Amino acid sequence: MRLLVVEDEEDLAEAIRLGLVRAGHAVDVAGDAAQAYDRLGVNAYDLMLLDINLPDADGFEVCRAIRRAEMPVVGGTDLRILMLTARGSLHDRVRGLDEGADDYLVKPFALAELLARVRALLRRDTGGGTAVLEVGELRLDVARHEVHRNGDEVRLTPKEFGVLEYLMTRPGHVVSAEELLEHVWDENADPFTQTVRVTVGTLRRKLGGEAIETVVGRGYRLKEAP
Repeated sequence: MRLLVVEDEEDLAEAIRLGLVRAGHAVDVAGDAAQAYDRLGVNAYDLMLLDINLPDADGFEVCRAIRRAEMPVVGGTDLRILMLTARGSLHDRVRGLDEGADDYLVKPFALAELLARVRALLRRDTGGGTAVLEVGELRLDVARHEVHRNGDEVRLTPKEFGVLEYLMTRPGHVVSAEELLEHVWDENADPFTQTVRVTVGTLRRKLGGEAIETVVGRGYRLKEAP
C-alpha cells in the first residue's frame, strides 16, 4: 500500500519510512503541511501518518481540512489518517478523533505498534477484519509478510508482495497498471517504465501462472478460484 508520512523531524521521519518500507509499503514523506497538500493533490494514498506539531500548520487543522474537503485530495475525504504526536493528553486524543483521525498514537512509540496500527487501518479501508488474506489457493499473512499457495511458501520481493496484497483485497476485479503504480510504488517511480508489467510477470511465474490473468487493454485480475 502507498502511505504518506507527514513529519518535520527528519530522523524520525526516515526511521518511520524505513520501517514501513521494510514492511512492504511504498512511502512518501512530507516535512510540513504545504508539502503534504502538494502530494495529496496529485497522489492516491491509502493512509496518511500525520504529526500534529508541524512548522507551518497544526495537524488538527490539516485533518479538518481534508475531512471537510477544503483541500483537494486524490481519493476524496475518506483517506485513512493516523495521528502521531507527543501530545498525549485525553483532551488532545479526543480532539484528534473528533477532527476526523482514524487513530492516534502517542510518541515515543514502538515500531511494532505503529506497524500493527497501520495494518489495522488498512484492513478497515478494504473491508477486511483480519491480517490474513485468503483467495483461492493463496494465503497472504500481512503481519508475518508470508505467502503460501496450497500450503507451500512462496518467496516474494517486497514489490511482488505489495502487488499481490493489493490484488487480493480486490479479487475478481480488474486493476489497471496505473492503479498498481499509484498504490504500490512511491513518488520516485517512473510512470513510463515497464516496472508494473515486469513485476506482475515475475509474480505470476512464482504463483504458477494461473492465479493472475491479464485483461488486455485494462489491467490485471486475481482469479477467485483456480
